[in-house]
Amino acid sequence: MIPLPLMSTTMKLSKITSSATEITADMSPESGGGGGSATLCRWVLTVTLFLAVIAVPLFIFNNTAYPFLVLRDEFFMKNEGENLGRILKEAAMEDKSVIITTLNEAWTTPGSVFDLFLESFRIGNQTRHLVDHLVVVALDQKAYNRCLDLHPHCFALTTGDVDFSGGEKYFMSSDYLKMMWRRILFLRSVLQLGYSFVFTDADIMWFRDPFPRFYKDADFQISCDRFNGNSRDSNNYPNGGFTYVKSNKKTIEFYKLWYLSRKSYPGRHDQDVLNKIKHQTFITKIGLKMRFLSTAYFGGFCETSKDLNQVCTMHANCCVGLDRKVHDLTLMLEDWRKYVSLPVAMERSKPSSWRVPQVCL
Repeated sequence: MIPLPLMSTTMKLSKITSSATEITADMSPESGGGGGSATLCRWVLTVTLFLAVIAVPLFIFNNTAYPFLVLRDEFFMKNEGENLGRILKEAAMEDKSVIITTLNEAWTTPGSVFDLFLESFRIGNQTRHLVDHLVVVALDQKAYNRCLDLHPHCFALTTGDVDFSGGEKYFMSSDYLKMMWRRILFLRSVLQLGYSFVFTDADIMWFRDPFPRFYKDADFQISCDRFNGNSRDSNNYPNGGFTYVKSNKKTIEFYKLWYLSRKSYPGRHDQDVLNKIKHQTFITKIGLKMRFLSTAYFGGFCETSKDLNQVCTMHANCCVGLDRKVHDLTLMLEDWRKYVSLPVAMERSKPSSWRVPQVCL
């Protein structure tokens, strides 16, 4: 059986070849076209066939190695979905949960956020195995290539005519907003495929396994910039950079509402819109159970996890600028290394804390 990409391309090339053959026939001596014209047409046909032979393997290679250069027709959108399903299956835990992050070129350059993110899994307390379940979603070709160098589960999320490559996408810029909303749309597709997920921004360092701290009865759980002490209170100020979402009809409907609501609040990012819709009766109507995660375990620069004996993750939130994030995240990892190097009795004798935020103040 001919593979679908090859079959699709071969059919298109065969039409070109047929057209060339028809031209040759029309210009042959028998049709009155003359010998010179027939010679010319044979040459055209030969060149066409030669180019077809070259084009087919190049086309398939291009689709595999350079997914962001592929034309956006229905076949390739279907192929992208099949590829995502395969990668999710490879990375999933037994309960069909995965960990997902998204990256573009700026965050994947050597020594930048992606390197620090992966390092946190390596030096965290019983977090090394979790990286096996991490799916890195690359938003441009360079990010995808760097992911392939460092990690087994990489997915190239093509984005039509939107180019997320190049430098840092500054907070609230047009490209930044497009990235945030593309992320929400993508995460809904993960839920539709039947996979639950922990979504984590790459500027979140993982120091302990967060799963024991998640609420068993919740459909949608989210970290907070500021936590008021009540995990059920929708007046908490959430941060969309860290969520744990179970795949079910309720969460799929919720993500659909979230994405569509961007039209009601133009120029707002996903987190702002979430703050607008989290009180809606629609959420109660569909039976979605939402919980807000304590900053004691899921902290950040907005509100740090005060005790290193308890912290699971720390986020470089409330910090604008890639260089500032990298500086303080590097310092954070140094603090953690110093903490884990202490004797166990000393670690727990008194709460340890961070030197961050520093330049992110």
